[in-house]
Amino acid sequence: MANRKVGIGVIGAGGIARRRTIPGLLKAKNCQLVAVMDPVGVEEIAAQFKVPAAYTTEKDLLADPAVEAVYIASPLGLHAQQIKMAAAAGKHILCEKPLTLNLKQGEAVVDICKKAGVSLQEGYMMRFHGAHQRMKELIDDGCIGKVVSMRAQLSCWYPKIEGAWRQDPRQGGAGGALVDMATHLIDLMTMFAGPVRRVGALLGNLVQQYKPADATTTLLEFRSGAHGTVDCFFCIPDEASRTRLEVYGSQGALLSEGTIGQSTGGKLEGVFTASDQGYDAAQTKDVVRKFQPIKYPKVNPYTAECEYFAQCILDRRAPKINDGKNAHTIQRIVEQALQSKKTKTILPV
Repeated sequence: MANRKVGIGVIGAGGIARRRTIPGLLKAKNCQLVAVMDPVGVEEIAAQFKVPAAYTTEKDLLADPAVEAVYIASPLGLHAQQIKMAAAAGKHILCEKPLTLNLKQGEAVVDICKKAGVSLQEGYMMRFHGAHQRMKELIDDGCIGKVVSMRAQLSCWYPKIEGAWRQDPRQGGAGGALVDMATHLIDLMTMFAGPVRRVGALLGNLVQQYKPADATTTLLEFRSGAHGTVDCFFCIPDEASRTRLEVYGSQGALLSEGTIGQSTGGKLEGVFTASDQGYDAAQTKDVVRKFQPIKYPKVNPYTAECEYFAQCILDRRAPKINDGKNAHTIQRIVEQALQSKKTKTILPV
């Protein structure tokens, strides 16, 4: 049926779901929001988005026949059990990142979803940003030559908040900013340069008074030989961070600012040099850098993410991006980064 829409229920409808994903989902041409679930304030959320069904338990939402698929946006510590419940109910699953608390849990839920015959997609929506898609096209077309180095930055001010699950290692893990923000950037870098070969990391608590790391810097070496640096902090004011993404190649560079995050905006520019450029013996660096603005489609990344997920269901095909294999890869990098901090060594992935 050409105009059929996938009925989607949301588990954990407060937080990021209410602020970003549900508004994006409502604009998706092949999605229909049919139910929301949250233990607190769910009736208000349902009224806000004019959703026909509101539930306070996962069990009740999963029993709703109108729900074909679920979007899980609950605290990280609940993901594994909720994925298992959804798979057992035969529902396809779009789950916020990271997929689970650790790699062992992640491997288990991916296997369960495969056996149940349901799709499982992880919520790395920044891949769908128009600027990042345009950057990938230019890289794949060879416009900046061989990718040599990448840098990415995402920081915010996240002080101690009573009851915040990200600040409790039992609910959000010990990685802090590494898990919550750096994983987005690592995912983008693998989209640009392929698999990671080795990882090293610095993690610590510099300012905030909680156990998960508020300061993280990750060094990546890709199988292609490219280098990557990711810095993410919970202790830098939002106004002080420009959220830059930089990709340098043998024949140019692509630089974005303001594209990392939850919006559709930001700017993208590039410089493309001739392959026969001569060596500057003077090394004065007083050259005119002719960065040119690059246009890209303004796409709501949450809408695009939901549309891709729903289309895979309608086409009866498994997601090829942000699937279980990708989830394992990111979780393995995170766990090796945490181990790298303990051993003070660079480790294979």
